[in-house]
Amino acid sequence: MAVAMASSGCTLGICSSTSSKGFEKQPISGASLLRTSFSTDPVQRLCIFPKTRLSSSVTTIIPKASSSTTVEDGSYQETDSVPTPKVIIDQDSDPNATVVEITFGDRLGALLDTMSALKNLGLNVVKANVFLDSSGKHNKFAITKASTGRKVDDPELLEAIRLTIINNMLEYHPESSSQLAMGAAFGMVPPPEKVDVDIATHINIYDDGPERSLLYVESADRPGLLVDLVKIITDINIAVESGEFDTEGLLAKAKFHVSYRGKAIIKPLQQVLANSLRYFLRRPSTEDASF
Repeated sequence: MAVAMASSGCTLGICSSTSSKGFEKQPISGASLLRTSFSTDPVQRLCIFPKTRLSSSVTTIIPKASSSTTVEDGSYQETDSVPTPKVIIDQDSDPNATVVEITFGDRLGALLDTMSALKNLGLNVVKANVFLDSSGKHNKFAITKASTGRKVDDPELLEAIRLTIINNMLEYHPESSSQLAMGAAFGMVPPPEKVDVDIATHINIYDDGPERSLLYVESADRPGLLVDLVKIITDINIAVESGEFDTEGLLAKAKFHVSYRGKAIIKPLQQVLANSLRYFLRRPSTEDASF
C-alpha cells in the first residue's frame, strides 16, 4: 500500500501456510475484489459465503472434532483447552512485502492448503518461517502481489486474505469456531457468548510526529471490518498511510498511521474521526436508507 497496516494481530498483510491436512478451501475469489488504495476511493464491503489483537486470553473446553481428517495434526486430546486463534496482517515491518502471522496454540502444521488458497488470490509467498514461544507456534509469511511483486495495498484484498485464512482455520480446525467471531455464522460450534460492542470498542488517536497521527481501534470482529474501517477514515478525507490489523479470537485490533493533507490530525478532526468510527462500530447494521 502506499499503506502499511498493523493491528493487534493482523497486520495488513497475508499469511499462507500449509500442512499435510492444511487449512482450506478458498471461499473468496481474487476476481471479485476491487483494487483501491487506502487513501483513495471508498471500497465496498467484502462478504464471505458459508462453506464454507485483542488481549483476550480466555479459553474454552469443547469436544474434539468428530472427523480426524478435519484436524490438522490430531495430536491433542479431547480435554485440551482450545487456544485463542490469532491472525496478524502487518504493513509496517517490511517495506517490500505484507507480513502475515497465524497462531493457534501448537495445532497448526505447514499450512500448505492456506498457502495455495492465497496464491489463488494472485499472491506470492516470498518468505516463510516458523518460530515457537510460550504462546505456541507462529507461522509467518511475507507476501507480495504476483502482478507487481509489491506488497498488498488494496484493503479489499487484505480483507480477503484475512477471511481466507480464518475460513480455512474453521474448516480444518473446527474446534477454533468457538473462539472466533466468524464461528457464529460459518463454524461448527458458535462462540458461547456474544461480545458487547459498546464495551469492546475502544478508539484512541495520538500524535506520531508533525506529519502523521497514530490511530488505534479495537472492537468486536466481523467479516468486512478492515474494509469498513478504511472506508470510514477515507470518507472524511483522512489518508491511511500504513498499519496493522490483528484478529485475536472474538476481537479485532487495528493500528493505522493517518494524516490529513500531509500533516498530523488536529484535535477537532481527531474528535470527528473518533465519533464517526464509534458510531459505525456500535451500529454496524445501520443502513443509509434508514435515515
